[in-house]
Amino acid sequence: MHPTPPTRAQLRAFPDQFARSARFSRGRPHSFTVSDDGRRVLFLRSVSGTRAPLRLWLYESGAGTERPLTGPGVSAYTADAPARHVVVALPGGGLATLDTDTPAPPRPLTGTRGVEAPRLAPGGARFAFVRHGALHVAPWPGGDDRVRCLLAPEGPEVAYGLPDPVARGEIRREEAYWWAPGGDALLVARTDESGVARRWLGDPAHPERPPRVLRDPAAGTANAVTSLHLVAVDGGGARRVALPARAGAGHPEGAWCAPEFEYLVAAGWDAHGPWASVQSRDQRTVRTLALDPADGSARTLAEEHDPYWVALLPGAPLRTAAGTLVTARVLADGTRGLAAGTATTPEGFEVREVLGARGEEILLRAGTDPAEVHVWAWTPGTAPERLSGPGPGVYEGATGGPTLVIDGLGPRGRTVRVTTGGASGTGAVTAPRTGVLRSLEETPLVLPRPRYLRLGSRALRGALFLPSRHTPGTRLPVLLSPYGGYGLGLVVRARTWWAAVAQWFAEHGFAVLVTDGRGTPGRGAPWEYAIHGDRLTAPLADQADALRAAAEAYPDLDPGRVGIRGWSYGGYLAAAAVLRHPETFHAAVAGAAPADRSLYRTHWEERFLGDPAVLPEGYRASSLLDDAPRLRRPLLLVHGLADENVSPAHMLRLSAALLAAGRPHEVLPLSGAGHGVAGTPLAAALLRHEVRWLGAALGVAVDAPGGSRPAPEA
Repeated sequence: MHPTPPTRAQLRAFPDQFARSARFSRGRPHSFTVSDDGRRVLFLRSVSGTRAPLRLWLYESGAGTERPLTGPGVSAYTADAPARHVVVALPGGGLATLDTDTPAPPRPLTGTRGVEAPRLAPGGARFAFVRHGALHVAPWPGGDDRVRCLLAPEGPEVAYGLPDPVARGEIRREEAYWWAPGGDALLVARTDESGVARRWLGDPAHPERPPRVLRDPAAGTANAVTSLHLVAVDGGGARRVALPARAGAGHPEGAWCAPEFEYLVAAGWDAHGPWASVQSRDQRTVRTLALDPADGSARTLAEEHDPYWVALLPGAPLRTAAGTLVTARVLADGTRGLAAGTATTPEGFEVREVLGARGEEILLRAGTDPAEVHVWAWTPGTAPERLSGPGPGVYEGATGGPTLVIDGLGPRGRTVRVTTGGASGTGAVTAPRTGVLRSLEETPLVLPRPRYLRLGSRALRGALFLPSRHTPGTRLPVLLSPYGGYGLGLVVRARTWWAAVAQWFAEHGFAVLVTDGRGTPGRGAPWEYAIHGDRLTAPLADQADALRAAAEAYPDLDPGRVGIRGWSYGGYLAAAAVLRHPETFHAAVAGAAPADRSLYRTHWEERFLGDPAVLPEGYRASSLLDDAPRLRRPLLLVHGLADENVSPAHMLRLSAALLAAGRPHEVLPLSGAGHGVAGTPLAAALLRHEVRWLGAALGVAVDAPGGSRPAPEA
């Protein structure tokens, strides 16, 4: 059953709601920590669906109740294994401590302004943090006179306990030090960025301000140098871990072969000791190592090779209670699955993330349909058991002891359930109890009405959004709204923010088509490998094929009026569409488009295209700059001038190439904006500008939203 069509007033108000709610993300419970006995669940939640300040909350599974532990303004927290001792990051910097068993408010710690990466030891007796690149440790509950520096940087470009930008951004390794289970030692990453090229990012709207200096290694340039060190809390100096220098036998050859282990992709310290995973520069080998805490030596536990790239799976590797190593594995049919000893997950069962282990039972996010991601329990040698649902959606999870938190976004919104009891992974079985955590997210004023499709010979997953008052037989201009890039699929059976935006555009008289093509996740490794060596041809062909198939299935779609809009990779795809296929695409809005792939970071870009000095043809095939003379359709380039992810240089170089070729286009610079504009007034203004611009380019009277019949006044 479709939702009620929006009124004119709701259509007008939607962009402001979209901006205030930060894409309908505010008010959502997130950042869950479940205590090791399952009694406590800690989480963050903003004060409302439109206000940003966060509070830390405690849910007690026995009572089934939640209560706030802090006032508004907490930015992050860390807890011990029992979730009793907590350190919170305060607004404006600084730390405070609290005990969840007492009603006392957080106790601010003096002298902690400017600290980073606070982390409690599992037992809660100590906590550590980084300040000015030095790793410090303090006993609970802290105090200036009790803080000790464990590791101090040897220079201004060196840091202990902090990930470098590539590790944090592309590898998604947020941590750079790990406590021993007993809290008496740490495994610490040292990062030296002295060899990484500098980039300066200024604000043209404020020329009186000095530019920021960024360490940002572009493809083919030097990475930060990362090493691992073991240090005892009571002193005695640090021991450097003997990490391997390079991959050996079995490493796949290629036109560009770089077997040096430059990337620390994961590490930890569990009941079986410290461990680490390293990846070669060309990303074709990942080796997982057991580390000896006594002498720092390393022993190989597992090694994976891939002729294209070894994909990094969040949460893997890990070891079960018995010590079984669980690693990512590409199965015989191309499915991205798991291996645990000699057992593997089933073919066709695409694993997206490992959430943890309960005894020998492994909790993970996976699915057999790319439009749904569920939480499952898998004991090696048995079939996976689905824990989320029963309806469709995209689900996440967190676990501790016999308690499981499942955060699900379905077609009607979000539900966060806490289940305690049932099978615990240790053999104990108790009657399950289920509670619900409140979500304060805003309900979109424009609710999506998707029609899910499988399009063309490759069964491309698509979602079509039509005006709610569309009269069959009335032709509609088509607006493609893809992301289309590696690592993110938009066609999911859930009420996402992008589906609400697609419906809002549809209500202005467009047929909006969202398609996930080759390179997007959930359809196996070969589907992703299609972008190896060329990041544009296959994804762009899939968007054109999806358009043709949708127009055949829905004759009201007008293939003579086709626009395309997108952000980041989606913006790159939009610009490429009008540059390379003007016969199919007639107007484009390209936001934050990485037009010159050689400007982007090492780990991300070299995965697909290699070293630009060795394989320049892949970078040329994937660049938009040489296509500039081909432009003959309206093109709007949008870019935040404070974007640290996709540099404004991409937009400036493409605009300069278009101008040099005499090709008219428009540029919309967003002063002070980063890679995203969510949660700012710019988000509302940009939506309104886009719909007017696309309406003018494709002949849509956007002042009469609703398609063939205007929506009534509220």
